[in-house]
Amino acid sequence: MKAGRPSRDSWDGAPARSQPRIGVVRYDGLIALPCLPFPTPEMTMPPRHFLDLLDWDAQRLNALFDRASQLKADQHPQRQPLPLAGRVLGLVFEKPSLRTRVSFQAAIAQLGGSSIYLSGAESGMGTRETVADFARVISQYVDALVLRTFQHRLVEEFAAVARCPVINGLSDYYHPCQAVSDFFTLRERFGALAGLTLLFLGDGNNMARSLAIGCALLGLTFLHSGPARYGFDDEFLNLFAQRFPHLPAPKIAPLAESLPRADAVYTDVWTSMGQEAEHQVRLKAFAPFQLNAKSAARMKPEAVVLHCLPAHRGEEITGDVLEGPRSLVFAQAGNRLHVQKALLLELCDHGV
Repeated sequence: MKAGRPSRDSWDGAPARSQPRIGVVRYDGLIALPCLPFPTPEMTMPPRHFLDLLDWDAQRLNALFDRASQLKADQHPQRQPLPLAGRVLGLVFEKPSLRTRVSFQAAIAQLGGSSIYLSGAESGMGTRETVADFARVISQYVDALVLRTFQHRLVEEFAAVARCPVINGLSDYYHPCQAVSDFFTLRERFGALAGLTLLFLGDGNNMARSLAIGCALLGLTFLHSGPARYGFDDEFLNLFAQRFPHLPAPKIAPLAESLPRADAVYTDVWTSMGQEAEHQVRLKAFAPFQLNAKSAARMKPEAVVLHCLPAHRGEEITGDVLEGPRSLVFAQAGNRLHVQKALLLELCDHGV
């Protein structure tokens, strides 16, 4: 991802959508648009995107969490403001989704806006027309857009020319929306994040990468346990070292040493979408890292269990642990709504 990575602020020079939208006016009983000068780069700003956590810092993340807490505490429909009334959120998903799709659609609706959903087949992005052409067009129709795609390169290519904020709803390399909701959930439970230790059980996948970056930003210790061959790729380790030169590289650590140290133990499916051919090999390799009653008994008394869902019960986690008193799994899922509402407001530059 490092090589050829576009700047988060890259922009093709086309005018970004002005905020707020220009309203219509009545003139002699007719509807007419007011005549305004064509926007110039000096009059507009390029859109801000949320592609990963690398450009964020602890102050900005904690401000996002503060806003999410406020939105969560004041979610009664009769008390809720509608700061995004009239705004449209686009969702273009190459992969199926439950939490990401529904939480974003509910979020924009509760903030007063609406949403448009396109599957990968419907969009034709990268097949019927180029990613750049598709991005230049659709980003003129919507006020923000969530992409859920197989290749992170596509997310970056799209954002490089988009005229509206682009949110990475999941790619093969990062899952930042899930990660920020996870850290928000931990902050709710522990009160403060700095000084906590998070252990991730599994391979060095998109979820693990986003959590490792988030831990580095927020002052948590990140531990990773799994089969030696399933650690982070060299490209990510180099990127991590460049962004956080003061921290050690996140390497695989023995489970026996890591489990008793963790304040939160996070697990994920062993076989992600696109890896189905490896399923039986992965089942055998990851079996010693299952989160079950025996391994949970070795955790700190106050430690919690996290999972991004969907869970394969009986594989990476057993049902009794998923449903047990340590589990924050379903709180994590619920918090996607509140954190993503805060994120939409952040990217659309609105206060609450």
